[in-house]
Order: sequence, then structure tokens, then C-alpha cells
Amino acid sequence: MSSRFKKMSKKILVIGSNSFSGSNFCRYLLDIGFDVFGVSRSNEPDSVFLPYKWGPNCSNFRFYKVDLNHDLEKLEKLIREEKISIIANFAAQSMVGQSWEKPEDWIQTNILALLGLIKILKHLDFIDCYAHVTTPEVYGSTDGWIKEHNCFKPSTPYAVSRASGDMLMQIYRESFNIPYFATRAANVYGAGQQLYRIIPRTILYFLLGKKLQLHGGGVSKRSFISIDDVSRATLMLMERPDFGETFHISTNEIVSIKELVTLISVHMNIDFEKYVEVSEDRIGKDNLYLLNSEKIRKRTGWKESVTLNEGIKNTISWVTKNLAKLKQLPKNYVHKS
Repeated sequence: MSSRFKKMSKKILVIGSNSFSGSNFCRYLLDIGFDVFGVSRSNEPDSVFLPYKWGPNCSNFRFYKVDLNHDLEKLEKLIREEKISIIANFAAQSMVGQSWEKPEDWIQTNILALLGLIKILKHLDFIDCYAHVTTPEVYGSTDGWIKEHNCFKPSTPYAVSRASGDMLMQIYRESFNIPYFATRAANVYGAGQQLYRIIPRTILYFLLGKKLQLHGGGVSKRSFISIDDVSRATLMLMERPDFGETFHISTNEIVSIKELVTLISVHMNIDFEKYVEVSEDRIGKDNLYLLNSEKIRKRTGWKESVTLNEGIKNTISWVTKNLAKLKQLPKNYVHKS
């Protein structure tokens, strides 16, 4: 643990602890000695999706079922009673394509519920650091490598809701001096990720001998980053926060979705042509966004440590090890209003 946090409470609150990124951040914190309070609106899912239950320090994690849409008073009570001064918020309605079907749910959670949380934060004078985890989807499709000050151009209801939430954070910081910073990570992946995401879904389908649908032929390009690198970057920013600032967490390695799936097929010795077929693309899906991560690299010295090849191998190992359980669990996103 850093010297800065030795002088502060070891307690950290992770909002959205059931999420892929949130649960992995919890595990990272537990591994280095923090006491972690996790809150999510649903009951904890199967432990196969909860990395914080995999390590030896899981007894230092406490879970509370809290829905930001309805239980803000309960959340405030927890923060005040435990005097939790460090908070990371991973909670959001996060599916892109599905946000067209019932956009009001994305507006409610990502704007109105967030606003309720912000109004609580502005009255908590003991908060030392609040990490607001957001998304590069707010930029829409981009040309070249973009920096954190790039203009917003959202192309889906999901992206609009996140952009609105980000702007709310900015104005409350300016008016009430909330000690927050924001992060945007591009295409995070790794062990424990939900099965409807491209990397674990591809691995699972290949292992089960099922046909994988490649939306739009897989021409979209992405920069994939290991969740381990994202968790480490997030804590490094919390240790030396630049309040009011936004930081991209990204690699410089770019692949198309087709290249990604091909790489997985090579690692698994699978015939790509036999198990992959092209399907229609999603409405409003961004073709490309490339995040310039020079800012975090200069401010903190962070750099990625897990290559895409290594990360894919690790994820293949997780899916293979848990195949008996994973093949019985839902493989598609299930929306919760």
C-alpha cells in the first residue's frame, strides 16, 4: 500500500462491485491490503464472475445490496457510519445496442441516479477522493488518436447518458469542489468478464463448437486492454489524484474485431471459417475510437504490462477451467430496469 494511503483510512467503497471492472478492482485492492465495501443493485452473481472471491483476502470484502435508483439514503448512511473517504464508482447501465430499446432506463441510472449521488457527495466533507469511471463512447467515432479534451459526439442513448453524467460531474466539481477525477478505458477484458462480451463469448463458443456471429464482418477497430492494467492505473490515479481531470487508460495496440477473433482461433487451434459467420451490424455502433493515453503515462508513470496475446491466453484459461459452470449460465445480456 502506498505511503499516502497508510496515513488515511484503509477503507474503500466500490460502487458497482458486481460489474466486471468493479469486481476486478475490488480484487486488486484486497490483494494489496485494503478493506473493501462493495455495493451493487443486484445480489451477487455466481462467484465465477466475482474475482474478489477468488483470492485469500476475500474476508476483507463486505457486500451491500444498494440500488442507486432507489437506495441513496442507504448508501449515504453506509458512507457516514463507516467514514469511508475513498470511493470508486463503476455503476452504470452499460449496454450500447440495447439502450435503443428502453432509453429511459439509461437516462434514469446514468444521469438521474448519478445526480442523486453527486448531491450526496457535495455534503460529505470527509471525502478525500472520488473516482468517476466513464466511457470513450461519449466521443462517438473518431479520427486518429484523441485526447481527453476531445469534443463529445455520442451516437447512442447509452453514450448520451454517459456524456450527460460526465458533464454533471464537471459542473459540480467547479461549483462545489467535489474531489473527483474521471477515467475512460477502452475495451477492457479479462477473466471473469460477462459471457456476452466479445472475447469470453468467442472462447466459449469455440469450446462448445457453436457458430459465432461477427457483426458487420468484424471491420470495427478497437484497442483492447487487460482489466489488470486498468485496475492498477485506477489506484495509481487515486494515490496522486488530479481533481477535475479526466484520464484515458488505453494501449496503443489496435486490432479489428475480425483480427481479434482470428487471434483467439489461432490460440485455440480452431478453424475460423468453420465457426464464424457474418451478421448485420448494430445501429449506431461506433467504428473506431483511439484513446491517447499519454496523460496518465506522464502523470503517474503507468504503462500496460499485459499484452493482448497474454491476456487472451489468461482468459482462455479462465473459460476452460470453468467451462462446466459457464456453459450452464446465460450467454446473453439480460436487461434490468
